[in-house]
Amino acid sequence: SYAVGRSRRNIGDLMDIRPDYANVETADGVARVKPEQVAVGDTIVVKPGERVPLDGTVLTGTSALNMSALTGESAPVDVAEGSTVVSGSVNLSGVLRLRVEKVYAESTVARILELVENSSLKKAHTERFITKFARVYTPSVCGAALALAILPPVVRLIMGIPAEWGDWIYRALTFLVISCPCALVISIPLSFFGGIGGASARGILIKGSSYLEMLAKTDRVVFDKTGTLTRGTFAVTAVHPAQPELSDQALLQLAAAAEQFSDHPVSQSLRRAAGELPADLVTTDAKELAGHG
Repeated sequence: SYAVGRSRRNIGDLMDIRPDYANVETADGVARVKPEQVAVGDTIVVKPGERVPLDGTVLTGTSALNMSALTGESAPVDVAEGSTVVSGSVNLSGVLRLRVEKVYAESTVARILELVENSSLKKAHTERFITKFARVYTPSVCGAALALAILPPVVRLIMGIPAEWGDWIYRALTFLVISCPCALVISIPLSFFGGIGGASARGILIKGSSYLEMLAKTDRVVFDKTGTLTRGTFAVTAVHPAQPELSDQALLQLAAAAEQFSDHPVSQSLRRAAGELPADLVTTDAKELAGHG
C-alpha cells in the first residue's frame, strides 16, 4: 500500500499542469471562473506567472511561455498577436489576452491528464498473462484446499478410522497459504505501477505498462534537437567579443544592461553572469520585442 500510495502521489505531482481557474472578460470586468465554465469564443486574460487554462489564440500582448511540462523543451516559446497557445503552459512575462478555441474537455491539458489517469488500463503482456493465470490457478488452489480439508476425514470415517478434522483443516490451510499466488498477482502489476509513478516524479509521462515493457526491450533511443535533455536553466558558458579591444566582462555587462528590464529566462541568465553592473551603466529607454531574438 505504501508503494502504491507513493506512485499515486508522484503521478499527482505530474498533474500539477491542471489549471485552477481562468480570468474571463465580461461586461463588468474580469471574472475568475473554473476552466470548465469557459465557452469557445470567450476572451481570457493570462497574467505573468499564471498557467494558461485553455487552448486559444493571442489577441493582444507579447510574452514567453514555459512549455517544458508539455513538450520537454526547456527553451521558452515567444508568442505575440495571432500565435496559438496551448493550455498547461506557464506565462513568464507579459499579459496576454486570448480567444478560447476549445472547451476545457477538448483542451491539450485535459487530454494529457486523461492519458495519465488511464495509463493503468494499458496493461503489459506480462500483466495480462498473470491476470489470466490467476483466474484459473486461484480457484483451483481453493478447490484443492477444500478437498484436502474434507475428503480425507470423510474417507477415514467410512473406513472406521478417527477423522481428525483439526489436523486435516490445518493441513488444508497450510497448503492454501503455500500455494497462494499473491506474490505473482500483486508484485508484477505493482512493479509496473511503481515504474510509471517513479517516471512521473521525474516529469516523464508513460502511457501505460505496455509501453514500459517495450522500453525494456529497446536498444537505441533517438532524441530531437537541443532542449529535451537539458536542465531547463539557462547559463552563459562562453563570451566571444567581435572587437579585440572589448573584454569579455565588458561585453557581458553591456548585454546585461540591455536586458535589465526583461523577465525572459535568457535575460535573467545574462544578468546572473554579469553580476553587479557599474553605476554609470544604466538603461534609460528600453522596449522588448518578443520573438525578435
